[in-house]
Amino acid sequence: MCHLPTPKKMASPRTFTFLCGLLAANLVGATLSPPAVLSLSSEVIKQMLTQKLKDHDAINTLQQLPLLSAMKESAGGIFSRLVKSILKHIIWLKVTSASILQLQVQPLDDGRELMIHVPLDMVAGFNTPLVKTIVELHMEVEAQAIIHVETGERNHTHLVLSDCSNTRGRLRISLLHKLSFLLNSLADKVIRLLVPALPKLVKSELCPVIKAAFEDMCEDLLNLTKVPVSLNSDHLEFDFMSPAIDHDVVHLILGAKLVDSEGKVTKLFNDSVDSLNLPSLHYTPFSLTMRKDVVNAAVAALLPPEELMVLLDYVLPETARRLKSSIKVISEKAANQLGPTQIVKILTQENPELFVDQGNAKVAQLIMLEVFATNEAYRPFFTLGIEATSEAQFYTRGDLLMLNFNKISSDRIHLMNSAIGLFNPELLKDIITKILASVLLPNENGKLRSGISVSMVNALGFEAASWSLTEDALVVTPASS
Repeated sequence: MCHLPTPKKMASPRTFTFLCGLLAANLVGATLSPPAVLSLSSEVIKQMLTQKLKDHDAINTLQQLPLLSAMKESAGGIFSRLVKSILKHIIWLKVTSASILQLQVQPLDDGRELMIHVPLDMVAGFNTPLVKTIVELHMEVEAQAIIHVETGERNHTHLVLSDCSNTRGRLRISLLHKLSFLLNSLADKVIRLLVPALPKLVKSELCPVIKAAFEDMCEDLLNLTKVPVSLNSDHLEFDFMSPAIDHDVVHLILGAKLVDSEGKVTKLFNDSVDSLNLPSLHYTPFSLTMRKDVVNAAVAALLPPEELMVLLDYVLPETARRLKSSIKVISEKAANQLGPTQIVKILTQENPELFVDQGNAKVAQLIMLEVFATNEAYRPFFTLGIEATSEAQFYTRGDLLMLNFNKISSDRIHLMNSAIGLFNPELLKDIITKILASVLLPNENGKLRSGISVSMVNALGFEAASWSLTEDALVVTPASS
């Protein structure tokens, strides 16, 4: 709702009703359902999970696979005598080298689940009293698991990894180097025992590591969304609401709130997801999409309503001279009363509002401007209500999202109060616009100069960000190299 102070002897009580209504009409449009969405491509998920597997030392797990004991357990029963006859020729059997090849993360047919493929390449060696040479076996196997959304207690949803096992048809074990007929025969027997044993080892030994790495990755993502965004003394904070999978994209749906320096929530954004409208990535690795009301609130936190008072003749003497000339057209008597201590008072009572006009980002502001003959004058010559718009220039500096207001236009000027008689305020349009450009814009741009940190850009491994503004949201993506 629009709230502007009511000046004395207001010209018309309908003036600012019209003013606020017009601004609101310009800003009506479809909105993204959740306050914010962090969207991650399958490529980002793959890279993060790959790193987490390294952090959890998955290679060491593979190198420690108990191949001999697994062979015994897998064979058992009627094959125990065969196993014993083979094992008596083997001094030791272990993985001598292992590597995890490039992971693959692909959507399943329903578009609501992702399949993770973890291809493994290993060399196992065994020693036998029959020969001093180590017999080496090349083992190729693949683990797979499914990422999906699971609903738990109190309808809380989260990402889970399940059905981790060996991929059927992706198991190959072969003799790395041909040896004598006797050793080749022994190696064939070992291979036949390893074929059923290795998939079980993958499930029992590696799958827990994959699951732990995945859970660690999810925890990092949640912590990433919790990093507060500094807005002068206030902070914008995101709260994880729920995940969603849409083909090859994982969406983290976020709530948002503004918190002051004392930790008090000053604004809680509507987080209804009844009609969820998820953004598209458009071939970028990730995006952070913030609903326009969240962005407007962030800008408002950087630019709270304030009052500026300027001794115009001292600060901008040429502008003061032009103002006097403009007022002289309206009232020569009033113009002659303007002294060297004349004051222009600018009040920004409403928060700036971003909108898109023909593809360009703009910001609308409601401003009150008063002119006093001297610094001792109690009543202003007049009070003007101004509907102003400026170009909103977003740009990035590293992971900082910067905003700058360029130019300003006084689209409509309303005479709210006048001590020098009624007049058409459009007569003052040029000089009023000049004053706003010289006083208000530099003040606002100075406060915007600190930028808005989007720390998740660097946290996800990217150096810089880019932005785009749609009808209903601001979208931050990694800058193209």
